Amino acid sequence: MTILIILLASFFIIFLLGILIAGSYNNFQGYIIRINEAEANIDSTLRTRFDLLNKAIDIIKANTKIEGDIFTPIIKLRSRKLSNFELDRQLYEGIKEFNKYKEEYPELKKSEVFTRIDISLSESEAEIVAFRKYYNDIITDYNKLVKSFPTNIIALLFKFKPKLYFDGKDMNDDDTKDFKL
Repeated sequence: MTILIILLASFFIIFLLGILIAGSYNNFQGYIIRINEAEANIDSTLRTRFDLLNKAIDIIKANTKIEGDIFTPIIKLRSRKLSNFELDRQLYEGIKEFNKYKEEYPELKKSEVFTRIDISLSESEAEIVAFRKYYNDIITDYNKLVKSFPTNIIALLFKFKPKLYFDGKDMNDDDTKDFKL
C-alpha cells in the first residue's frame, strides 16, 4: 500500500512538474512570437524609410544642380544585408543628410514629391518610435523570464537567451557585451 502511495505521489509530482515546464515553455513561445511580430513591424518601417530615401535621391538631383553621388550611406546599403539595428543607424545618417539638403536647397520644398517624401519620413519616425517601445517592452518581459527563478531553469533547458533592446546604442557598448541576438 505504501508503495502505491509513493508511486501515486511521484506520478502526481512529475505531472505537476510537466505542467509547469509546459506552461513556462509556452510562455516563452508567446514572447518569441510577439518579438518576431515586433521585429517584422520594425523591419517593414525601416524598409519604407529606405525606399523613401532612395526616391529622394532622384528628386534631389532633378531639382538641384548637385553633381556626383548623394546619400552615399544609402547607396551603399542597396547591396548589403544588415540587421535592423544597423539599418536603423544607417538610415538615420541618410535622414540627417536629407534634412541637410532640405535646408540648403529651399527649391526642393517646391517639389510636391519631395514634400510627400518629407512628410512620409516624419510619419515613419513616429511609427518606428512606437514599434521600438513595443519591442523593448516585450524584450523586458522576456528577459525577466530568462533571468528569474524558476523560469530561468526552463530557459537553460531550452537554450533561451536574453535579447538586446532596440535602443539605438552602439552594439559594442560594454553593457551589451553579454547579450547575443
